[in-house]
Amino acid sequence: MIDPLGFREYDARWAYPTGIDLDGMELLGLSLGTQMARHGKRSVVVGSDYRSYSEDVREALIRGLVRAGARVLDIGMSLSPMAYFAQGHLGADAVAMVTASHNPNGWTGVKMGLDYPVTHGPEEMAELRDIALNGQGRAAPGGTVEQVDGIRAAYLDDLVGTFHLTRPLRVTCATGNGTAGAFAPELLARIGAEVIPLHTDLDWDFPNYNPNPEALEMLHDMAAAVRTHHADLALGFDGDGDRCGVVDEAGEEVFADKVGLMLARDLAPLHPGAKLVVDVKSTGLYATDPVLAAHGVTTEYWKTGHSHMKRRVRDTGALAGFEKSGHYFLADPIGHGYDCGLRVAVEICRMLDRNPTRSFADLARALGQSWSSPTMSPHCPDDQKYGVVDRISARLKSLTHLAGRRITDVITVNGARVQLDTGAWGLIRASSNTPNLVVVCESMTSYDELYQIFTALDWILRDEPSVGAYDQQLAPIEGAEA
Repeated sequence: MIDPLGFREYDARWAYPTGIDLDGMELLGLSLGTQMARHGKRSVVVGSDYRSYSEDVREALIRGLVRAGARVLDIGMSLSPMAYFAQGHLGADAVAMVTASHNPNGWTGVKMGLDYPVTHGPEEMAELRDIALNGQGRAAPGGTVEQVDGIRAAYLDDLVGTFHLTRPLRVTCATGNGTAGAFAPELLARIGAEVIPLHTDLDWDFPNYNPNPEALEMLHDMAAAVRTHHADLALGFDGDGDRCGVVDEAGEEVFADKVGLMLARDLAPLHPGAKLVVDVKSTGLYATDPVLAAHGVTTEYWKTGHSHMKRRVRDTGALAGFEKSGHYFLADPIGHGYDCGLRVAVEICRMLDRNPTRSFADLARALGQSWSSPTMSPHCPDDQKYGVVDRISARLKSLTHLAGRRITDVITVNGARVQLDTGAWGLIRASSNTPNLVVVCESMTSYDELYQIFTALDWILRDEPSVGAYDQQLAPIEGAEA
C-alpha cells in the first residue's frame, strides 16, 4: 500500500501503516533504487529516527533498495542532518532518511536526495512517485548492505570543531524525548555550555508532547524551564534534529526568522557582501536592516521548504538561508549547506561568545520592533489547497489596498505574500506536508495593524468553502480598532 498523496513537494510522508505499509515501503525502496540507477547513482546512506516502528520501516526500505541493485550504507538511528553529513563524509551518491520529523506517532516518511547537499524537490519527487505508482521499479543484481559505524562520532566532531565557549553559558536543551536527545546534550556540553536537560531521554511514546519547537506546548515548557533554572537561553530540537527553536533568558520565544537575522548581523562584518536567502514566511526586517546594508549583505525571499531553500542557497552561492519554521542552512565556510538544528545551536552559542557582555534578549532587541503572528494553519484538503491559493493570489493581485493600507507588491514565488506601504505584509500559501494552508502576518507598526491584516486575509479565506478551522488564531487586544 502506498497512498499517492504521500508524495509531497519535497518530502514523502504517510500515516503508518494505513497510508503506507512495510510492503509499500519496500516498493518505495525499489523505486528509489531504480531512480538512482536512472541518474547513474549506486551508493546510498540510509538512517532512521527513534520511533517504535522506524527500524522496521528502515529495513523494508533497505530491502527494496538492495533489490534494485543499490549499495546501502546503513548508519542506523540518526538525525536527518547526520544522514546528510554521512552522505558527504562517506562520498555516497544518495541519502534516504526514514523520519516523520515533528509529526506525531502514527506517521512515517523518507527524506531523500541524489545530489549532495540538496534533497528531492518537486521534479525528483514526481519522478519517484511515477516509478512507484506505475510499476516501473526494476530489480537489478549487485545490491549490498553495509553497517557503517563511527558516523555519530564524526558528525559531533565536525559540529564541535575547535570551538569552545569563553563565557559561561547556561543552556536548557529540549528534545521532546525525540532522537535529538541522543546528540544535543553531549554537543552543548562539549562546547563548554552548562546543560540543563529537558525531556532529553529517548521515549518513542513522546509522553510530554511531540518534539516540535514551533509548537506552543513545547515552547511554553522551554520558557518555564528557563525561568526555573535561570538559564541564559533554551534550545529546542524537533524529532529528526534539522530544526532548532529558541527561548531567551526571560522566557520569551524568538521566532527563527529573527534568530536568523541576529546571526546574519553577527556574521555580516566577517563576510561582507554575502548573500542571504530567506523564506517568504520570514520577517521583512531583513530588507531594511542597517547592519546588513552597511556590509553589503543582500537578501532574497524564496520558497518555503527545506528542499527549495537548500537548493537556492547552493545555486546562488549564498552564505546562509533562514526559514521561519526553524530550518537554518549555513553554507561554507560555516556549515555544509543542509539544514541542521545542532549546527545552528553551535552558531548561536558562538554568536553569544562573540558578544560576551550582551544577552540573547539584548541582541534580539537590537533588531528593531515588529509584531509577528505565529504560523497559522487552517485546514484545506491536499487535492484542493493549491487551487485555493491560486485563486487567492489572483484576487490579491487585483486589489490596490488591504486593511486600509496600499499594496506595494504581491510576491508569488510561493503562495502570495502581499506587501503594504507601511512595511507590513501578509502571506497565504499551501503547506507542502499537510492538508493545510499557511497564514503568517507581520507589522512594523503595531499589534493592532497586525490584527487588521490578519482579519482582512481571513475574510478572503472565508470565501473559500474548502478552507476549515485554524489550529490557532490571532485575538484582538483590548482597545484595538475594530
